[in-house]
Amino acid sequence: MLPRIRLSYPLLPTTPPICPMESHFTTLDWIVLAVYFVGTMSIGFYFWIRQKSRSMEGFTVASRSLPGWVCGLSIFATFLSSISFLALPGKSFSADWSPFVFSLSLPLAAWIAVTWFVPYYRKSNEISAYAHLEHRFGAWARVYASFFYLLTQLARMGAVMYLMGLPLNILLGWDIRTIIMVTGVSVTIYALVGGIVAVIWADALQAIVLMVGAVGCIIIILLDMPEGVGQVMTVAMEHHKFSFGGFGVSLVDETFWMILAYGLFINLQNFGIDQNFVQRYIASSSDREARKSLWFGALLYVPVSAVFFFIGTLLFVFYTNHPEDLDEVRHNVAMQQLRSESIETGTPGYEAKLAATSAELTPAQIGDKVFPHFIGKHLPAGMTGLLIAAVFAAAMSTISTSLNSSATLLMNDYYKRFFNPDATERQSMRVLYASTIVWGVLGTGAAMGLVSLSENVLDIWWDLSSIFSGGILGLFLLGMISRVKSPAAVTGVLVGALVIAWMVFSPAWGVLPGTVSIEHGAVEVVADGFSFAEHLQQGDQVLLGQQHYEVASVASDGNTLALATPFDQESIKDKSMVKIDSLSRYRNWFNSLLVVVIGALTILLVGLLAGKIFGGAGDDNAESMS
Repeated sequence: MLPRIRLSYPLLPTTPPICPMESHFTTLDWIVLAVYFVGTMSIGFYFWIRQKSRSMEGFTVASRSLPGWVCGLSIFATFLSSISFLALPGKSFSADWSPFVFSLSLPLAAWIAVTWFVPYYRKSNEISAYAHLEHRFGAWARVYASFFYLLTQLARMGAVMYLMGLPLNILLGWDIRTIIMVTGVSVTIYALVGGIVAVIWADALQAIVLMVGAVGCIIIILLDMPEGVGQVMTVAMEHHKFSFGGFGVSLVDETFWMILAYGLFINLQNFGIDQNFVQRYIASSSDREARKSLWFGALLYVPVSAVFFFIGTLLFVFYTNHPEDLDEVRHNVAMQQLRSESIETGTPGYEAKLAATSAELTPAQIGDKVFPHFIGKHLPAGMTGLLIAAVFAAAMSTISTSLNSSATLLMNDYYKRFFNPDATERQSMRVLYASTIVWGVLGTGAAMGLVSLSENVLDIWWDLSSIFSGGILGLFLLGMISRVKSPAAVTGVLVGALVIAWMVFSPAWGVLPGTVSIEHGAVEVVADGFSFAEHLQQGDQVLLGQQHYEVASVASDGNTLALATPFDQESIKDKSMVKIDSLSRYRNWFNSLLVVVIGALTILLVGLLAGKIFGGAGDDNAESMS
């Protein structure tokens, strides 16, 4: 599972884009984009013709023959999805470099993985990342891990294709369903005919496209700066754009240390139990090349992610120097927001609503729209095509990896494990081909489904994924460092799933249905989208900005209420209010980044404790995986 970063585009199922840059997309751009697609598809057919992917070993682990640098580029490309490609610049544009701390955790996570995880998988000779869980705890552990991994991959493919299609729809005027269909069909074809060997080599090509496009963007923006890098540094430093966040210790605020801990656990999960990464260890030609692949992929992501954060900083300075362009971005986003609320041009008072919505947009709401706007309007001919190809590359590398890893698990963990253990090579290949097609159709269908569903559905899907997949890391670590038996592992997983569910869902307990605003030092709270009178009365306790206040009175019209004491925090606008009751008293107050950390540690610690209670270790199934 990769860092959970989302783009904040309003959902527009069938509406045309606001300001397509079709006239800016020249013949040269079309040629560049066509060359990219032809090159990617050719890789798949090349390995099919060379018969490199027509065996089970070739299709799933590239006959264990690939050099480490190629697998490393594939690991890097898998890390950087199209969501991150657009969201990382958006984060540094609207805020600072604090999310970059996630990348700083990679060297330590890679060292742990190279020291313990890679040697284990290379020694085990298993293709499935979850076979070892069966050896340690029984078949239930293997099915638990692989089943929820497969569901997560469907969510991932759908989200990546959908969130890739949205900015391209806005940017170029292409129908979002067409973008999703072209991407889904293209990736499924080259993953089907070329197997993992084509996926990995295509990832390497896509990684190069990503990096060339990013570096080209930086050069073009810098050339537009009258005073060069000095101007960028001056403006960025004045606005604290290079800040890594606070260095205090907190379980609520996203400090440097919290993001670092989150990054460490997420990356241990990636390197330790993610089928995508495990297949690349096994596909490497030797133990040395496998270690090299992980070091190369992990360490490459650190400077390249810095490049994307720097692009966001450059865009902040660029749009500061070009306020008319920033106004255009705000205007377009405001129109998108109004359309998502079914408010169209020609509605009475439309222009006033448009101006008010544009003025109220926060930097976070426009941050990830700026890079697509820049690509569509300011890049020279050819570079626009290259950057659009880079967006496709970021998505396609992620999707193709998910397709191959899912097909591999369906064949190994289900078909050969439960239905046909003695399957022939021909039967196994049929299952791999069928699984790739089915998962390609389902992933594309998931993306199509998101076009007509609300953003809340996507949030719920990711929350459910967190509950079930978040516990796999704890189970893996329990098997690595202990000799506890299956009952202890079951206990740890059940308790851990409950803790994760509480952390994911309890923040919604007691939250009122609209938003509120209040000034510092004031007592009057203004409601938007709901009536205080329907939910609160005098004497109730509410939570605002992490502090408790007592309600002094509620206005008869329900639009305002008065607090018993003045609001003593910074002024807030359009924030949630929580009514404190018997249930909401027990809502999770930890930062959401800690879900994977606390979930994994809960399973590990409860499993170790249960092992002491149930009798520790002893039989063959209880040998440590280390």
